Amino acid sequence: MSNLTTGFDLVTDSSTTEDPLSQMSEIFNSTTKGPLSQVPEVQDSGGIEALNWDDATWILTSAFIIFTMQSGFGLLESGSVSSKNEVNIMIKNTVDVLFGGLSYWMFGFGFSIWIDGESNQFSGVSNFFLDAAVDHIHSGQIFSLFFFQTSFATTATTIVSGSMAERTKLEAYVIFSMLNTFVYCFPAHWLWRSEENWFYQMGAIDLAGASTVHLVGGVTGLVATVMLGPRTGRFKDKGTASKMGSPTNAVLGLFMLWWGWLGFNCGSTYGIAKRQVGPGYQILLANKFYIYSRIMSRYFIFYSYVTKKRKFDIVYIINGVLGSLVSITAYCALARPWEGLVIGAVGGGVACLSVPIIEMLRIDDPVSVVPVHCVAAIWGMLSVGLFGEVDELDHILRYPGLFKGGGFKLLGVQLIVVIIIGLWSAVVSFIVLKILDVTIHIRVPLHEELLGADLVEHSVSGSFDKTSGEWYDVTGTLVTIIDMSSQETYTTSIRQLEHLLSNYERLQSSRRRSFAFGFRRQPALYPRRIAFKNVTTGNESNENMDSMKEMRKHSNVYVGPYESTGHATVSTQTQEDTCVFASA
Repeated sequence: MSNLTTGFDLVTDSSTTEDPLSQMSEIFNSTTKGPLSQVPEVQDSGGIEALNWDDATWILTSAFIIFTMQSGFGLLESGSVSSKNEVNIMIKNTVDVLFGGLSYWMFGFGFSIWIDGESNQFSGVSNFFLDAAVDHIHSGQIFSLFFFQTSFATTATTIVSGSMAERTKLEAYVIFSMLNTFVYCFPAHWLWRSEENWFYQMGAIDLAGASTVHLVGGVTGLVATVMLGPRTGRFKDKGTASKMGSPTNAVLGLFMLWWGWLGFNCGSTYGIAKRQVGPGYQILLANKFYIYSRIMSRYFIFYSYVTKKRKFDIVYIINGVLGSLVSITAYCALARPWEGLVIGAVGGGVACLSVPIIEMLRIDDPVSVVPVHCVAAIWGMLSVGLFGEVDELDHILRYPGLFKGGGFKLLGVQLIVVIIIGLWSAVVSFIVLKILDVTIHIRVPLHEELLGADLVEHSVSGSFDKTSGEWYDVTGTLVTIIDMSSQETYTTSIRQLEHLLSNYERLQSSRRRSFAFGFRRQPALYPRRIAFKNVTTGNESNENMDSMKEMRKHSNVYVGPYESTGHATVSTQTQEDTCVFASA
């Protein structure tokens, strides 16, 4: 602290004749002065990079910030889907950390990072079930690096959860979150942490995970959403996309992701006290990233205002900002300010423009995972081949880009990396998901999709028994019974269930309008009086029913769950009893 205070006094002392700015520059850039250089470094041993306690603290702090991105992803995804699946989305983000982190400790870290062990150009082959003695000379560095890399691995899986929202079995997703570590860890080894890795030898660069995290997550999300198919009714008519459950939560999630990206990019320097870099390097990176992101937010607000007929479209703003953040990730530490603005503007633009193309291809991507993480990441990787400049400070980038007189070499190398990692992610994720689909199925039955995962999986606002098919509201009253006796009864039941849910949504909407300004009476989930209307005769009869079991004695309506892919079309029958709401 004494040295740091002395440095500050040099800047503020008016009697000093030397320029204060030059003194600050000397303090931050000198490799022989200041407190950071006086901390003894741990010498490199094997695969781990020489780090001291300042480096480990920087890495851990960045990892803590990155960890908050799980909250951001959860809020963004839960706010973007229907309200009946909000809790399930948050639980899936919890699963990513619990099970994805466990699998990364078991084998992911050993495959991606090698420390004092064997390694080859394809993967590491040691440090499985990571452990290190407390008195090990590298124990602090090892575990700080592990925690930082775990935050990256779980983020790559969390990205995928958005594309699988509202129609994926929770059991299948738990297993997928563990196995998806295989998709991430090998590309991470190819690009990071060793000069022997083949992408490094080619001269490729990805400073903070545009390809290893975002491209991997985006391509895996594309494979997952294609295999799952669209949500029921998603492309039935034009403009049938489900409404956002909570736009406020989605925007709040954007802010938390924005905050997390500071740790994501700045922490990728793997230290703050390196001899080659100096502490000013990380400070410069943090400030450049802050400038990029703030200007990009204004750009996409203006872009939405122009293209959406003077409307500030929430989805445009969110996708634009996140697309710009993804695109600058590959070149974050080396881009000049104007280059960062160009890269971010193009990245956010292609993310927004890709959304209607994805919809035109009838790919249901509830949270725009493919445009934001896949398309923007591809542009971010290629932008290095255009704007890349040889790094004389830390020798990170060895070849100049196309716009810096280097020809197409670096651009070609970056393109090869994109193709290989994209193909790897697509093939491996397809194998994992196909095995899960064949064994336990990855998509929920149609009736569970209509009811919502919050009710079915977590008993929110009622309960649902998967075995008996009984659905109870919050008061314990039986609402309906699902019967899987035959396909015919299931078809009838789905029509009945859709009608029941539609009337309930209208009832809830009406009661919200009746009780405004926060003074709202808690309504019963469903009215007790049920009317039966014969479609053929038009006659109505009202009866008080204590339960759905009693109702079935007076009606030929059955509600039953057949295992469905979600694409079944429910046929309309000529004569049947239809359950509608009577006036309460």
